[in-house]
Amino acid sequence: MSKSLILTTGVYDMIKDHVKRKKATAVQEATLLLQLKNAKQVTRKELPENVINIDTRATIKYLDTNEEEVFTFVAPDKAKRRNNTESIMSTMGLALVGCQEGDIINWVFEEGEKEIELLKVERI
Repeated sequence: MSKSLILTTGVYDMIKDHVKRKKATAVQEATLLLQLKNAKQVTRKELPENVINIDTRATIKYLDTNEEEVFTFVAPDKAKRRNNTESIMSTMGLALVGCQEGDIINWVFEEGEKEIELLKVERI
């Protein structure tokens, strides 16, 4: 990803702590550290509407299959499978957090590297 992420200070600190606690794979850790280094930090009020953050719904497309999927990202302690919500600190959450509508993201998942287009971002 060539564009800088836009992160709230709270999410920035959450990702930093996630890396510090060694909860990411080595490849994800290296990517996250580079992204944090170049990230633009803003207050929640300054965060653009089209940026993935806590309490956002993302519609994505996997570019290899053209399959679309919707994720609802919430704080880690609010994520519940039965509510179809995903932690912002999940693998998909970390791949998308701070990205804007229209971005193309390359991320290494458990099943290998995927290229994803962020089609739509909605606040919930």
